[in-house]
Amino acid sequence: MNTKERLLLVILACVNFTHIMDFMIMMPLGPQLMKLFDITPQQFGFAVSSYSLTAGVSGFISAFFVDKFDRKQTLLFAYIGFVVGTFACAFAPTYLMLVGARILAGLFGGMIGAQVLSIVADTIPYERRAGAMGIVMMAFSMASVLGVPAGLWLASLFSWHAPFMVVGSIGLVVILLIYFLVPPINGHLQKAVQNHSPFHVLTDIWASPNQRKALTLSAVLMIGHFSIIPFLAPSLVGNAAFSQDNIFLIYLVGGSLTFFTSPLVGKIADKRGKFPIFVLFALLSLIPVWLITNLWPMPLWVVLIISGMFFIFINGRMIPLQAMVSGVVPPEQRGGFMSINSSMQQLSTGLAANLGGLIVVETVDGRLEHYNWVGYISIALVLVSIWLASRLRVNTQ
Repeated sequence: MNTKERLLLVILACVNFTHIMDFMIMMPLGPQLMKLFDITPQQFGFAVSSYSLTAGVSGFISAFFVDKFDRKQTLLFAYIGFVVGTFACAFAPTYLMLVGARILAGLFGGMIGAQVLSIVADTIPYERRAGAMGIVMMAFSMASVLGVPAGLWLASLFSWHAPFMVVGSIGLVVILLIYFLVPPINGHLQKAVQNHSPFHVLTDIWASPNQRKALTLSAVLMIGHFSIIPFLAPSLVGNAAFSQDNIFLIYLVGGSLTFFTSPLVGKIADKRGKFPIFVLFALLSLIPVWLITNLWPMPLWVVLIISGMFFIFINGRMIPLQAMVSGVVPPEQRGGFMSINSSMQQLSTGLAANLGGLIVVETVDGRLEHYNWVGYISIALVLVSIWLASRLRVNTQ
């Protein structure tokens, strides 16, 4: 990997870091915001989900036009709008204004993830693409290790506005990096079909069983993953007697481990094959999924080992998967397809959280019952995803 490629990937990782931070920081600010704005948990939940819902809609709509423009310009446009929305969150004086700001941030944020993956796929050859995905996905690790604890510290030191101010300020620097250091990415325009119907992305997906399998694969894996995530912290406290004050250790340890394992997994996937490494990590992930959804009171160090395995294996299966999914379409169709894929993932995330909520029951003493059922569903969906991945045909352009 040459210097220009590394610089591009670092900038894209910075884009992802701020994008992920903006989403993640809302959840731990819940108690402070509910008290300040005098809102119910349901109202706070709507404020959190408004970002994902809007991002899902905007990702779907953007699929109809993103392949007609230089990917750098599309990313710059979306990212500027996202930064404006983040600053709007920082200055929101009321609950309704905060929801409006979250909707604005989600409107542009929904375009960012798909553009980042499309740029990686357009600029990095398939034989090295998983390694590149590993570098870009280190942003999640950084957000977990540095972002969330730093955001909570800023909120406690100043106010809840501070984390959004800092993310927005970092975003201003990233805008300059994109503008001055990211080259034009328009190779897909040379192969584009003229006078295409704006809805060709949908007709292409409908006419291609391979694309439909890729979208189904993404959705199935996201449902299996995010049906567990919302109840991870409550189950640790209620079922494993884990102290609420130690919850941050889960993200600190898990994020630290994936920071080092993400690029390593990507390199191994490029060397040994994306599909075999996906299967390996998908099967390994079944171990911590079962353990986490069947927790009993245990020592702190045991919980951290289990949660660390969870982060490593879940992240490990996503890196080769992203490389595989990005390769099911040629470059001239990639932006629109990846936008639809991103929209499907956002929708699946919301569906998964609701699915888990319908199954899990909290007892009077704070225990979560039937969380193991969610685990069994997740395990079944992972096995389905392996079958779907085995049937994908990958375009190596």
